[in-house]
Amino acid sequence: MHYVDPAAGQMDAFRDLPGDVPIEMLNLIRYRDLAEYPDEHACAAEGLFGAEAYRRYMATSAPVFARFGGRMLWQGEPQLVLIGPDSEAWDLAFVARYPDAAAFLAMVADPEYREAVVHRRAGVQTSRLIRIAAADT
Repeated sequence: MHYVDPAAGQMDAFRDLPGDVPIEMLNLIRYRDLAEYPDEHACAAEGLFGAEAYRRYMATSAPVFARFGGRMLWQGEPQLVLIGPDSEAWDLAFVARYPDAAAFLAMVADPEYREAVVHRRAGVQTSRLIRIAAADT
């Protein structure tokens, strides 16, 4: 299975969680070998690698991310799945923080973000986006 966009039920479940506390989102990304843009998109004929398309997504979505109070907490390149299926190898992992769930929801609905997300869809083969709550230890 390939996961690039959330299913409607997943977004409903996200909205049902507390919305007035800061949230962190764990992102796991596997790139396509070659980006797959819609035929009518200006980048369709460029022959970009998936990683290149994803970098364009990050660059074009960064101002929107910042405008809604998002910030990158950590980013790295996974090296090995030590526990878990070998098929779940990732090219990029990062944790992003948002002031609250409403900021995240407003960002993904923003017209400028919606234009940037075409690069994400073109470059990502599969992904995981996991909302994380701080644990009481």
